[in-house]
Amino acid sequence: MTTAVDFHFDPMCPFAFQTSVWMRDVRAQLGIDINWRFFSLEEINREDGKKHPWERDWSYGWSLMRIGALLRRTDMALLDRWYEAIGHELHVAGGKPHDPVVARRLLVGIGVDGSILDAALDDSTTHDEVRADHQRVVDAGGYGVPTLFFDGQCLFGPVLVDPPTGPASVKLWDVVSGMASLPHVYELQRPKSAADAELIGRSLRPYLDGRDWVSINRGEVIDVEGLTGGRG
Repeated sequence: MTTAVDFHFDPMCPFAFQTSVWMRDVRAQLGIDINWRFFSLEEINREDGKKHPWERDWSYGWSLMRIGALLRRTDMALLDRWYEAIGHELHVAGGKPHDPVVARRLLVGIGVDGSILDAALDDSTTHDEVRADHQRVVDAGGYGVPTLFFDGQCLFGPVLVDPPTGPASVKLWDVVSGMASLPHVYELQRPKSAADAELIGRSLRPYLDGRDWVSINRGEVIDVEGLTGGRG
């Protein structure tokens, strides 16, 4: 029986956030441990000739994950609260957690001194932690988020909107963990109708209002009003 999962996320990805909401509900019901890990959409979708996110003074998702890395050294629960706060600000409230001023406010909101932001940016080893988590996904053949590791298996997804709760949440967990128990089942995908695309567009409206970047899907610019990918 699965008792723990490594959940790789980029705080800027709306699909990873939706999946994290579902995963938290599963945790509340089944007592599963969530180990929060990182993955950078900025890096995986970086254009040739552009700076790596670790070469910038401030890089949207990457810098927020560096803060998370420093918090995680103290307690995974702090990273848990940090990701939840970032996610709510961007993906629910339509705010801008990637603005350093807002990031400081969010740190205070989870009971952490805002100076943690400066400490994380001054500590080059936080780059190393984010890069190590990111590389783990790449080495496993991964390309986006959410990516889950459990029971020796790596799975991309589930990609969803309107995360299930209660019995439906556990039912989805049984599907996901059941797929992981069959290591040579590689893909199971539901085609998206026009109505599905409209639903996805509505659910992502706060994210679209808060973001300051162009969404990329495996290296291609995508139409976020009819978004059909789950890779940020």
